[in-house]
Amino acid sequence: MKIQFLGAAREVTGSKHLITTKRGTKILLDCGMYQGKGLETDTMNRDLGFDPREIDYLVLSHAHIDHSGLIPYIYKLGFTGTILCTPATRDLCAIMLPDSGRIQESDTATFNKKRKAQGLEPVEPIYTQADAEACMSCFISVPYHKRFVIEGEVGVEFYDAGHILGSACVYLEIKEGRRTIKLGFTGDIGRYDKRILKDPEPFPQVDYLIMESTYGDRLHTNLDTAEQELLCAVLDTCTKKKGKLIIPSFAIGRAQEMIYALDRLRNAKLLPDIDAFVDSPLSVNATNIMRLHTECFNDEIVKYMEQDPDPFGFDRLQYIQSVEASKALNVRHKPCIIISASGMMEAGRVKHHISNNIEDPKNTILCVGYCEPKTLGAKIMRGDKTVSIFGHPHTVRAGLRRIESLSGHGDYNEMINYIGCQEKRRLKKIFLVHGEAETQEHFRDTLNKAGYKRVDIPERLDEVEL
Repeated sequence: MKIQFLGAAREVTGSKHLITTKRGTKILLDCGMYQGKGLETDTMNRDLGFDPREIDYLVLSHAHIDHSGLIPYIYKLGFTGTILCTPATRDLCAIMLPDSGRIQESDTATFNKKRKAQGLEPVEPIYTQADAEACMSCFISVPYHKRFVIEGEVGVEFYDAGHILGSACVYLEIKEGRRTIKLGFTGDIGRYDKRILKDPEPFPQVDYLIMESTYGDRLHTNLDTAEQELLCAVLDTCTKKKGKLIIPSFAIGRAQEMIYALDRLRNAKLLPDIDAFVDSPLSVNATNIMRLHTECFNDEIVKYMEQDPDPFGFDRLQYIQSVEASKALNVRHKPCIIISASGMMEAGRVKHHISNNIEDPKNTILCVGYCEPKTLGAKIMRGDKTVSIFGHPHTVRAGLRRIESLSGHGDYNEMINYIGCQEKRRLKKIFLVHGEAETQEHFRDTLNKAGYKRVDIPERLDEVEL
């Protein structure tokens, strides 16, 4: 069998890895979008490196768009295979992929207005909301620890990766005559001792491991400090300065963590009487899905729910769906907390909130996640004095804060801890993916020092025979 690395190779986004068995079965691990690279992103996403009509199965580690976001595109181009994922991942994809399709249509319409003014022909969106809705017919839900057999030659099992709701490490057993190759794909590795989700769980011994490396060069601060940092941001912005605390947040996972943290502070009578808003239809829907999948919750939140049955709602919290209600927040002058997508501040309603509030020193932008270097979020948080939003320059006068400890990705110690379930002498090779090149090199050195001597960093389109 062979593996070809088609995305997230020396990159953080665009996860795609193609397995071709000796009998010719083609299995794609993830089908993610490239994100945060400006104009070149569209070209990179359209250049798949494979023919979707030839893919027999797609095994999806989790629902984040940089892992799932091109599924509607390959469906549009003729993919008719089967998509395997956990039940929670399927439920999240059912809302996330159509939302992504709406964004493609909206962004393309805006882009085409500029092209028309330049006398250029319009372009088509990479896919539409209708494409995204149609591709859901290919999905099959497979629970954790339930073995699924592909073509009689490949066994697939999911193990909880603790990254987001439904996220999984993929364990594959591939038969080639009398030989069986055991391959692991970590997807994204979560953190330990989180507030909501279970810890990443051990997975069976493998011969080869495809491993993420997003934070392979850093250590996170303790998760226990996050709530205190959030409370300090609320008190400083909303109570002291009478401003708005704007929290750009990924709609899946991070938004629910912020809501739960506020809920805990409210129940502890530490949160002041400040209105809080979740202004993201996707976050609203994702929170409802989270309420359905308590099997993914850890013991701490399960015990908390004995006293507070809804950890994602309290008396001063409002979920915003309509555009009109969202726009009303921009002309609101009372102090408040606004949680809104997207986390990198590149799109969605949060971009409007930032545009309307970034020049007022009473307000604060609180970053709670990773931002690709070329994104608006990265430019703001690194201290650029002026940023362009919707084509207009804005002077950054709002306060800036960051909570580092809320990352959904494990740091290098946590990732090494995660693969501690593997016997080093039986692990023939680790392939590092899903990380920036310098970060991956640092992580490779760290793995070498920890006793993992056979570590490769593949380039895009590299092909390896196993």
